This record gives sequence, C-alpha cells and structure tokens, in this order.
Amino acid sequence: MDELFSALKFFILNAVFIITVLIFSTYLILTIFSAISLRKYLRKNSYVDYNSIVSSPLAPSISVIAPAYNESQTIEDNIRTLLSLYYNNFEVVVVNDGSSDNSMEKMIKTYEMEKVNYYFDYHLPCKRIRGVYKSKNRSFKKLTIIDKINGGKADSLNAGLNVCKNDLVVSIDADSIMEPDALLKMVKPFMEAKEKRVIGTGGVIRIANSCEISGGHINKVNLPKKFIPRAQVMEYTRAFLMGRMAWSELDGLLLISGALGMFDREVVIQSGGYHTNTVGEDMELVVRMRRYMADKGQGYDVVYIPDPLCWTEVPSTIKVLARQRSRWTRGTMETLFTHRKLFLNAKYGKLGMLGYPYWLVFEYLAPIIEFLGILWFIFLAITGNLNWPFFLLLFGFVYFFAVSLSIWSVLFEEMTYHKYEKKMDVLRLIGTAFLEPIFYHPMVMLMSIKGNLDKVFNRNSWGKMEREGFKKS
Repeated sequence: MDELFSALKFFILNAVFIITVLIFSTYLILTIFSAISLRKYLRKNSYVDYNSIVSSPLAPSISVIAPAYNESQTIEDNIRTLLSLYYNNFEVVVVNDGSSDNSMEKMIKTYEMEKVNYYFDYHLPCKRIRGVYKSKNRSFKKLTIIDKINGGKADSLNAGLNVCKNDLVVSIDADSIMEPDALLKMVKPFMEAKEKRVIGTGGVIRIANSCEISGGHINKVNLPKKFIPRAQVMEYTRAFLMGRMAWSELDGLLLISGALGMFDREVVIQSGGYHTNTVGEDMELVVRMRRYMADKGQGYDVVYIPDPLCWTEVPSTIKVLARQRSRWTRGTMETLFTHRKLFLNAKYGKLGMLGYPYWLVFEYLAPIIEFLGILWFIFLAITGNLNWPFFLLLFGFVYFFAVSLSIWSVLFEEMTYHKYEKKMDVLRLIGTAFLEPIFYHPMVMLMSIKGNLDKVFNRNSWGKMEREGFKKS
C-alpha cells in the first residue's frame, strides 16, 4: 500500500510540475506573439488617416444593435452616445426586449418615435416583434427602435439582425460606452480584406468603474477604487492585450466580447445567428461562424484590434462576480461541447489544432486541475507527506511568474494607450498585481468550479447583474 501511495505521489508531483511548465511556456509564447503583433499594429496605424474612411464611398454600411431590458435610468444617454458615433453610413437599432419599466415610453417621448409599417423577414428565430419605430424628427433619422416580447439578449440580437439591412452589424450592450471613433477602427479590417473575407472584429474592453461620465461619454479615466473591479482591470488587460492579440495573430481567436463586436451580417445569418439556448452566445457565434466558413472552404479572418473601443461596468461585489463567472464557465462548457468536432481536427487549421485545445485546457480545465491540486496539497499536509521545500519552490515560482505577467501587461498598456494618466493609479495597479494571485485568483477559480457544478445540476439561470451605475461628472 505504501509503495502504491509513493508511486501515486511521485506521479502527481511530476504531473503538477509538467503542467506548470507547460502553462508558463504557453503564456510566455503568447506574450511574445502579442508584443510582435502589437508593435506591428502600432507601426502600421501610425500612418492611417481615419477621416478618409468617413468620406470614402466604399465605406460599408453599419447597423449598431443594442438590446435593452429595463434600462430606463440610462437609456436616453446611451442612445445619444450611439447616435454621436463618428461614422457616416450607419444606423442605431435599439431592441426593447419587453422591458417592464418605462424604457419604451422614455425612448418614444425623448426621440419623438412613432410606429411605422416596416417590412422584414424572420431570417433568424426570435420572439414576436410587436412594432418597429422611427422618429418624426429628422435629427434622429438614424435611430430605429424595435419593441418585442422578452426573450433575452441573444433573441434580441436576432430580432435586430432580422430588421436591419446594412452590410455589417455591431452588437453592443446597451449600458456600454463606445469610443466615438470605435466604428472607424473596427471597420478598417473589413475594408482592407483582400484574399480572405473578414467575418468579425473585436477590440479592447475597458472598465468604467470609478470613471467620471457625462452625457454618455468618458470625461475622466480613473482606476477603480474597490479591489475587485481593480483586479478585473488587471485581468482584462492581460486577457485583451496579451491573450486575444496573440490569438488573432495565430488565427486561433475563439471569442469576440459580447460587450462590443462587429460582424459580417450575411455570414451571421447564413451560419444561424445567435443561439438562444446558451448563456455564452458571443463565443458560440464566433466559433460557429468560423466552422461555417471552413466547411464552405472559404478563406476568412477574425481580427482583434488592440485599441480601447468600449467601456463597461464590471461587478464590484463577490456575489455579482460569482454569477458572472458561473455564466462564463457554463457558456464555455456549452460552446466547447457543441463544437467538440474541432478538437485537433486539421480540417479547421489553427482553430482546431491550436485555438480549441488551448481553450479546452487552459481556459476550461485549468481551474479544475488547480482545484484538484489544492485538495491534493491539503491531503498531503494533513497526512504529513508534503515535501515542503518542493512546494515552497513551486509556489514561489508560480507566484512571481504570475506577478511578472501582470506587470508586463501594465507595461504594454503604458507603452501603447496610457489611459491611466495618474502615476498613483499605475502604482496601485502594480500593487494589485502582487495581491491578485493571493486574494482574487482563488476566488475566481472557486467561482469557475461553481459554474461547473451549476451546469452539472442544470442550474442554468442567467443571474441578475446588479450595477452601481456610473459616476456622473
């Protein structure tokens, strides 16, 4: 029995060491690819005149679709912000998803909307559309409001896709704040496409907690005062600047954030639109669009843009964060299971050979492996079989690598877009890098485990995302 236990202990310790080295090597490689891609993008874009896109007759038409449910407090400012985007040929389509507050009444009154006869087809399944509204005021001619029965975000986006007619569509959360030039930067890859068809673009999502906002615009960027949102700033910076940037370069990008993404409307409709039976509709759509193009044998690109394009409020309490991360985990599980055919399938190129395996191992399985490792550590400590020198060495290595990765992401941010102008904010962010692995990461790991359990026991609710609201300047 002792020999069996010793063999098991030896195997697990070596497995932990191998997995640790594999994870660190992967992150290091992604960091290098991100740095190369970011440098290439900045050099190329230093010569771009975005004003030429505005005046170009070749600029594609764009529909910005914003689902809204009970957004009465902010809906007027949000629409005003969307209508002021710096682009020529675009429309704003707000989808009132059966709100139970006075969102619809406010929109009708503020923007002088009236119900019109509007022909459209139900290309994609969605709840019944009760009416399409246009403004009597020519100042708001770019605004369209869809009133429909409640069906959720994915259902609302499908409704918007059914009604709009433009070449490209942008999906955005109604409470997100887009940068004025976001459409210009997102549409550029579509206009530059030659051999391959660009089917989707996404950009950096920034955190608006503690920022000062007026009239739907960011007036002053501040680092969040609370630790949980501040840790998410670090997390988002790593994910966007050092993760998705690399995967875009490697042609293995699986996700465009649901907060803001631009897509080829024709490909979205042909691939089936948003699925309403998943809580991770944004990731699932991107993977399905990529599969559709590969199955058709058509060359395509999904492009990530490192520019900060959108600001959103993130959870500031453990309770709300846990709901969000449970939903993310369940959405990842559903997408990976639905598209399991991709795994190591050479037919799908880097998506099947690199992107899918990475997401399966490092995004989905990693928290489970980490949790089991902690349980094994506790068992060894209780039974007196823990090799303390090995453990302390491994812990120190993991901790300082994680901190170094976070500080490197802060350096990426400061070298590029420098949104946090106060030196104290940057120092606080670096301080957060030292605290995050000890206090924040374990929480997120346990929330991921809870997401797995929620999925196993069929607890599939979306979870209410209470928000504190933006700080008004």
